[in-house]
Amino acid sequence: MVGLILALWAGVAGAATQTLSSGWRFRLDPHSPATQTHPEAAAWRAAQVPGSVQTDLLAAGVIVDPFQRGNEAALQWIGLADWQYQLPLAIDAATLRHDHVDLVFDGLDTFADVSLNGQPLLAADNMFRRWRVPVKDVLHAGSNTLQVTLHSPIARIQPWLLKQPHALPGEFDSAFGDEPKGRQTANYVRKANYQYGWDWGPRYVTEGIWQPVHLESWDDLRLADFHVAQQHVDAQAAQLLAQFDLRADHAGKAGLRVRWTAPDGSQRSTTLATSLTAGDNHVELPLRIEHPQRWWPVGYGEPNLYRFHAEVVVAGKVIASAERDTGLRSVELRRQRDRWGRSFAFVINGVPVFAKGANLIPLDSFPERVTGSRLQQILQSARDANMNMLRVWGGGYYQSDAFYALADRLGLMIWQDFMFGGAIPPYDAAFRENTRIEATEQVIRLRDHPSIVLWCGNNEVQTGWESWPDRKQFAEAIGPVERARVEQGMRTLFGETLRDVVQRHAPDVPYWASSPGTDFDGPANVPDDGDMHVWDVWAGSAPIEDYLKTTPRFQSEYGLQSFPALATLRSFAAPSDLSPESPVMRAHQKFDGGNGNQRLLSYIRKYYGEPKDFASFVYLSQVMQAEGIELAADHLRSARPQSMGSLYWQLNDVWPGASWSSVDYFGRWKALQFHARRFYAPLRVAPIRRGGRTEVFLVSDRTAPLDARLRLRVMDMDGRLLHERVEPVRLPASSSTRVAELNDAALLQTADPRRSFAVFELVGQGRTLSRHLLYFEPALALQLPDPGLHAELAEDHQGTVLRIRAKRLAREVWVDFGSLDAQLSDNAFDLLPGEQVELRVAGTADIASLRNALRVHSLVDATAHAASAQESARP
Repeated sequence: MVGLILALWAGVAGAATQTLSSGWRFRLDPHSPATQTHPEAAAWRAAQVPGSVQTDLLAAGVIVDPFQRGNEAALQWIGLADWQYQLPLAIDAATLRHDHVDLVFDGLDTFADVSLNGQPLLAADNMFRRWRVPVKDVLHAGSNTLQVTLHSPIARIQPWLLKQPHALPGEFDSAFGDEPKGRQTANYVRKANYQYGWDWGPRYVTEGIWQPVHLESWDDLRLADFHVAQQHVDAQAAQLLAQFDLRADHAGKAGLRVRWTAPDGSQRSTTLATSLTAGDNHVELPLRIEHPQRWWPVGYGEPNLYRFHAEVVVAGKVIASAERDTGLRSVELRRQRDRWGRSFAFVINGVPVFAKGANLIPLDSFPERVTGSRLQQILQSARDANMNMLRVWGGGYYQSDAFYALADRLGLMIWQDFMFGGAIPPYDAAFRENTRIEATEQVIRLRDHPSIVLWCGNNEVQTGWESWPDRKQFAEAIGPVERARVEQGMRTLFGETLRDVVQRHAPDVPYWASSPGTDFDGPANVPDDGDMHVWDVWAGSAPIEDYLKTTPRFQSEYGLQSFPALATLRSFAAPSDLSPESPVMRAHQKFDGGNGNQRLLSYIRKYYGEPKDFASFVYLSQVMQAEGIELAADHLRSARPQSMGSLYWQLNDVWPGASWSSVDYFGRWKALQFHARRFYAPLRVAPIRRGGRTEVFLVSDRTAPLDARLRLRVMDMDGRLLHERVEPVRLPASSSTRVAELNDAALLQTADPRRSFAVFELVGQGRTLSRHLLYFEPALALQLPDPGLHAELAEDHQGTVLRIRAKRLAREVWVDFGSLDAQLSDNAFDLLPGEQVELRVAGTADIASLRNALRVHSLVDATAHAASAQESARP
């Protein structure tokens, strides 16, 4: 994984940074009881830093693949044991001639005792903090020994917790018996919560040196931070402050120089002469940029970035330097009273933006396995699906610099949670102070990224406390005095401590106390104020059409599950495992202890019928998810400006298995991701049908008005046109316009609702800008014909092309190349009778292999009901 903290200065005169990444070894701590049951882990072996014990054991061949079949249960002992990492460290005399030599850990996971040459240096207790220790007096020329002892967070906390009169409510109890029910240690540890197990991922309680380690040598002065603060930015000017945080050994004169390069390549610079005192210095250099080339979210302009280069000059020599890429923009979270309550809208550079996107969870159970290419793939997938925002959810970890730099360049807005995932936090001052330092370091690290448009205190802490049954029972049981302490602790941490960190160090970015919430201005998770998580559908087993019953001001979570592609399932499962209720499929279904597959089946049966086989079950799960989330997203977008955001749960996976994701662990797009590209498109025709009446909305995210035509056709499934009408329409900029309300009788006239459908098309600029097919019955009740699909692969000057033609209506056409490396330009689409599409096929597979692997099917192929409906529909 790309390092969490990048070095501020590199190649600077008088300073040197040595990265300590090679030569590490690890073993089970000899004092750990696990040496009796796992002696194979007691010998010293090569280690990877950054890394974790689990991935080091896997690389050494000591354990089986953690993601294969049901291996999770047999590997829980790793997170319950203590481990040692050791590095022989060669130090030359030149290093020791520096005034300062600091050992810097960018991240330790999590309880770690660090010693150098047998002398204790550090006791770390927070996965999200950076640790810097002066070590010049401990080092000697020649060979030195650096040792890190990592302690099981469960074993460290559990003895204390078991003695307490109560345990604060957490998230998910362990399925493996290592913690008593209701006595979760995760609440009390500043560590990624998801690694204790979630309802979409496994329980792997990692330990390790999970971020880079450096030895930094310097003399006289160190540049601790350089930041470009944005005091005011508009179209006329950007008023900025170049802020230097300097650590100086002696008082004296220094020169500060800042040079910046605009997106168009033009350059300017400015200087400041200043006097430094011995100790810490904070110096500000005002900058003004006329007519700035501002950073915009995707769809609203270019994501322009400026490069700022800073230098500290003493006696004519550059002794420290730093670089920052940042975008100049203003951010407002608009909260205004209106006829629907109180708004929740992001306003960038004065322009209200409807947020379209998804929630992002960590990309792997083991963060060190996340490469730059995986980051690029998932963020590009979001951008390619017309998303403009991702919410970095609070139960994981703060992402790498590379992640936010990619978001900056792609124009993706980032809603950034602090790392609290729903559990009730301790209220003691020591825990709060540890969190304050963590938050300060992370905000300072990330504040120059223009993509970050919100800092949020937590995920679901407030709403959980107010409404979840286990929390309500707990609050009643502990009595009013203790209850008041817990509640005040939450308000202090999320309403004051974290808010103050953001306001001090990144005042240009809004802060929000809790999601969902009203910023502690009333109850959480209400439709008329703040943001809302909508989980009646799926979690509450409500029908999918219930998405239409609620119109939040901003819907920051909602979701439906599905299975990943068969190729992904086969990566961890044997052929005998391929059934919904097999032990392996249940082990990779974390919702309700494996019972989520029955929940999936209940939704599939309700809307589509009984799957013919396991492959059909997988396909139908994706169709159900895609069509359900599409309904919700269309509803939210059509309700603009009452609603100003749609972030579905979730974009990605931490491992291969059933979940709410639209892109699976290996980066394969599910049907939902292809649908998202259409329902999040800048122009959208959205017919919303309720109770036999259809309202038609035209949605535009364009910044200029558009004149077009709305075409309505009603057809039968064999292609016979029943009636048609075309009328001119105007789409105002950044709007949703209701253009028609039609009842079923007017649309169908005398047509059979089981054999007919409506086609709504927005036509302009010589092409179809948006198309939406509307059905009058659930898929279960439709008499879908055999579409007569014909597919043909060919090569042209651009590469490989797949042409697909349908004789009759083909609903939810799915193209599959199995495990081959093949990416399609589109999938999960409807084809009209007689229609042909051309899809581009990218990847490394040759055309002969593609032809051999090609499978094309549609909804009619997936259920026994559909097959019988075909028979009955034939003359």
